[in-house]
Amino acid sequence: MASEFDLIARYFTRTAPAGMLGVGDDCALFPVPPGEQVATSTDLLLEGRHFFPDVDPRALGHKSLAVNLSDLAAMGARPIGCVLGLALPRLDEPWLAAFADGFHALAAAHGCPLIGGDTTRSAHDLAISVTVFGAVPASHALRRDGAQAGDDIWVSGELGAADVAYRLLDGQYPADAPLLAATRGALEWPQPQVALGLALRGVAHAAIDLSDGLLQDLGHILAASGVGASIEFSRMPVAAALAAMDAAPLQRAVLGGGDVYQLCFTAPAAKRDAVQAAGLAANARVTRIGQTLAQPGLTVLDGQGQPMTTLPAGFDHFPAA
Repeated sequence: MASEFDLIARYFTRTAPAGMLGVGDDCALFPVPPGEQVATSTDLLLEGRHFFPDVDPRALGHKSLAVNLSDLAAMGARPIGCVLGLALPRLDEPWLAAFADGFHALAAAHGCPLIGGDTTRSAHDLAISVTVFGAVPASHALRRDGAQAGDDIWVSGELGAADVAYRLLDGQYPADAPLLAATRGALEWPQPQVALGLALRGVAHAAIDLSDGLLQDLGHILAASGVGASIEFSRMPVAAALAAMDAAPLQRAVLGGGDVYQLCFTAPAAKRDAVQAAGLAANARVTRIGQTLAQPGLTVLDGQGQPMTTLPAGFDHFPAA
């Protein structure tokens, strides 16, 4: 039977880039360019809470890194490397091989090599922890507290599909194979907007990644910056697969649905052309959905320009009983 060290060597050891010390020592070592700061983020994914037990292990390997790269994107940080922690309830080498393939493929695509980590046996469910490291010039980080009254509010990509896929897989919606096929990729294979985050340096005032729902995450920007906002539902970049969905579940998916891993950001109205150019350079769709206001509070306008009175809540790791 393979030992812990055999598994690490077989599935998670890759040659570290020049100037780095990777897997195989007590710590990883990596350089930070002069004049830049380290950006780091950790996410913990738990079976039954963040993913279903029967998820494709390649997709899970991809997503476990993608959610962290999305945090770097929101800060305008360039990936440097990552570390991985796995608590495994059982040894399943074909599963591990597929998971590692998905993880390493995304790591290679974004120049974010795996340079350390740990494995252990879990008494219960699978748990995955990933920490990423990035670099960003000290004066160019895209923080949550930089929004100014009068900024445009933008989102990248499309909204709603991941939430619908989750609810279909969870049995909250009636089975709909075509709809699941059209939305499942958004849930299980999110594409972190690293290139867009880099392109928005010096253009955007503030940014956040959409992990817990548009309203909740935009609310974090507004609270940190001390501003309010008005956004229009008719402007939302709704995923095409949801075109026939009824109004209530559509609003819940678009405004409150998590697992999006796109960027929400603010930028001066004078930089609209620069934002569009950033999106073009990053091959990312960007959509202007509203404006920040001096008065605190968040208003969502319906198709008739009237405030929506019932708004969905975002994801909560500790929901009220």
